[in-house]
Amino acid sequence: MTFRPHHRTAAFFVLAAAAAAAAASFEFLSMRRSDAVHPSGALTRSAMLSDYAPSLRDTPGDTPVYIFDSGVPGGTALVLGGTHPNESAGFIAAVLLAENVRPTRGRVIIVPQACASGFTATDPLEACPTHFTIETAGGPRRFRFGARGGNPLHQWPDPLVYRHFPSGQQLSGMESRNLNRSYPGREEGTFMERVGHAFLSLIRTENVSVAFDLHEAAPEVMIINAIITHEKGTDIAAGAVLNLEFEDLKYSLEISPKRFHGLSHREWGDSTGAVPFLMETSNPVQGRLRGVTDEALVLEGNDPFYRTAAALGTVRITYRPEGEPLSLRVARHVQGFRRLMESFNETYPDAACTFEAVPDYTEILEAGVGRYLR
Repeated sequence: MTFRPHHRTAAFFVLAAAAAAAAASFEFLSMRRSDAVHPSGALTRSAMLSDYAPSLRDTPGDTPVYIFDSGVPGGTALVLGGTHPNESAGFIAAVLLAENVRPTRGRVIIVPQACASGFTATDPLEACPTHFTIETAGGPRRFRFGARGGNPLHQWPDPLVYRHFPSGQQLSGMESRNLNRSYPGREEGTFMERVGHAFLSLIRTENVSVAFDLHEAAPEVMIINAIITHEKGTDIAAGAVLNLEFEDLKYSLEISPKRFHGLSHREWGDSTGAVPFLMETSNPVQGRLRGVTDEALVLEGNDPFYRTAAALGTVRITYRPEGEPLSLRVARHVQGFRRLMESFNETYPDAACTFEAVPDYTEILEAGVGRYLR
């Protein structure tokens, strides 16, 4: 068989397209591989979320649960990271806690990747990276950068309007895949409702006393660098915010709206005995004014467009001229957790949960977050 010039050209383009497709498929499939977490030596038990909701077993909604028990009676603290997998500081802060915490009274339960499904995809049309790398003493560690909601392959199609259960509240259809709009969930509901139901089951089964949901938001969002609490945690949050002010760390205190349903800080507080808190940091990756969205922006949080917008002062933007690096955002989450726990322990001494070996804000900021990852 004789190949003419145009046949060779066509064959070249077919092979090039096949090579490009193969490379893209490897990158796509790599997002299905779970990120490694190396719990501290204080780990007493590993579980799966499906242990609290069997319908999640062998589904993309199942995720590891790490339980650290001091052996001394006390309360139980729950920490969720990765509710929104594109909010990297929440996820990494939970990993840092899991790899360092040593309870001295009560228990600490940590779920670094609450929305496991969302870590298997990125948001369409956002041009976000799929991974980012943190340098540690043991070498580089690669973590996934996911989507805000669950992977649409796991729950499809999105309805035109999402009707929250059981309130009937109506939201955009894409919010049906948002874990932080799914609570309290239901056992026989949609995929994401079943994930939400599993976390409520975990909180009840483990008799969680105080719970944390770690998030990030765009610099232009009104609720930023904030602690949001259910009304039963108002005094605890106020005490923590005051103590953080003494450290020159400013957090706004927000009360969970009673009529906005599906949120962790609302439904956990209404449906369980836990006192819930949600924390937000400022992250330009989430914003609409950002420029190139790459690994450097995830790690360094330095965006020229946000720097210009903040300097103009025409809109309210919470953004430092030197950027919002990952280490800073993680440090804020960890320090907020530390101060909220201290305030909770003072308010509920019989349900106190104490711990050691967790670095403070200054240590994380000075040494970098990688210093505290195993």
